Amino acid sequence: MPNKRDFYEVLGIAKGASAEEIKKAYRQKAKDCHPDLHPEDPNAVQKMQEVNEAYEVLSDETKKSRYDQFGHAGVDPQAGGFGGGFGGFDASELDLGDILGSFFGGGFGGQTRRSPNAPRRGEDVQVRVTLSFLEAAKGCKKTVSYKRVELCRECGGSGAAKGTSPVTCAQCGGRGSVTVNKNMFGMNMRSEQACPACHGRGKTISSPCHSCKGTGQLGKSVTTELEIPAGVDDRQVITVRGGGSAGANGGPSGSLRVVVLVHADSFFERDGFNVWCEYPISYTTAALGGKVQVPTIDGKAAFDIPAGTQPGKVFSLKGKGIQVLNGRGRGDQFVRISIIVPEHLNQRQKELLHEYEATFGGADGGKGFFGKKK
Repeated sequence: MPNKRDFYEVLGIAKGASAEEIKKAYRQKAKDCHPDLHPEDPNAVQKMQEVNEAYEVLSDETKKSRYDQFGHAGVDPQAGGFGGGFGGFDASELDLGDILGSFFGGGFGGQTRRSPNAPRRGEDVQVRVTLSFLEAAKGCKKTVSYKRVELCRECGGSGAAKGTSPVTCAQCGGRGSVTVNKNMFGMNMRSEQACPACHGRGKTISSPCHSCKGTGQLGKSVTTELEIPAGVDDRQVITVRGGGSAGANGGPSGSLRVVVLVHADSFFERDGFNVWCEYPISYTTAALGGKVQVPTIDGKAAFDIPAGTQPGKVFSLKGKGIQVLNGRGRGDQFVRISIIVPEHLNQRQKELLHEYEATFGGADGGKGFFGKKK
C-alpha cells in the first residue's frame, strides 16, 4: 500500500477532526469530484472511489481507531496485520463458534445453516438522479431507468418448464448441504458443504424452463417515474420499497435506492431549509429607499428597501425558504444587500456627483460625506 494516500489528506482534514467535520469534508469532496458532476474529468471515478474509501473508514469509530494506530494496515484485511497478538490478527475479530462450526458441522455454537427454500428478500438496486436547485426545493417528477431481477413469467419463478415442478433433492433431502468427513492432523472432522447434486438449492429440476434456463429469474430494464419530494437535499437517498429485485421462494422484493445529486445555483444558496441570496441595488435606492422585486424560489416578491440601507445589510423574507422535507412549514429567505457602483459616468453625471458631494462641505481633508461615513 505504498501508493495509497493518507485518508485525512484525501478529505483535507486534520487527524483530530470531529465526526461532523469529517462528514462536512466528505460532502464537499464528493461535490468536487463526483463523476456525474464532472463528466469532463477522466479521473473523477478514481477520485470518488478514494474519497468514499476514506470516509468509510474515518466515519466509523472502530475503523478510525485502528487506522489512527496502525495506518492502512489496520483497516486492510489483505495487509495481514491488525495489531493483535495472534500472528497479526486481532482475536476480538474472530468468531470461534463459526470456525469450529465449519469443522464440526455447527456443533460448537456456529450459525445454523439457513434452509435453501426459505423466503429470501431481493437485492436492493441503486440509481442516481440529478436535480437543479429549484427542482430539489420545490419537488418534481423524474423518469429513471435501471436494471433489476424479476421472476420469470414463463415458469412463475420455479425454474421448471411448464407442466413440471422441482423435486426435493434425493442426495441432501432438501437441506441444500451435505456433511463431508475430513482427516485433519490425524483427526476425523466433519464440515458442511453445498450439495453437489442440487448446488445448494435443496431441489432439482429435471426439465428446466427454456426462458430462464432453470434459474427462475430474469434481468430486466425498468423505466419508471419518481415523485421527488420538496425539500430533498444533495446526497440524500430516497427509498422506494419494493422497487428493487424480486425475492426468492416468496420473499419480498428489495428496495430501489435513489441517490439525489443537486446542482448548485448561481443565485440561491441553501442553508438547511433556509435560502440565502445577494441582491444588488443602486446607490440611489439605498440612500432614498424604494420598492424592489426580489427573486425567490416561488418567483419575484415585492420588498421595501428602507432609506439609508447600508451594504451588507441582511433582510429576511419569512416563509420564503424551502419546504421542510416530509414535514410542515418552510424556512426563510435571507437577502444580503450589495450596492451597485457605476463604472462609466458621462460628464453631466460626474458634475452632478461633485455638486452632491459639495453639499456635505466638500471632500477636502476628509470633511465631506464619504469622509464622515468613515
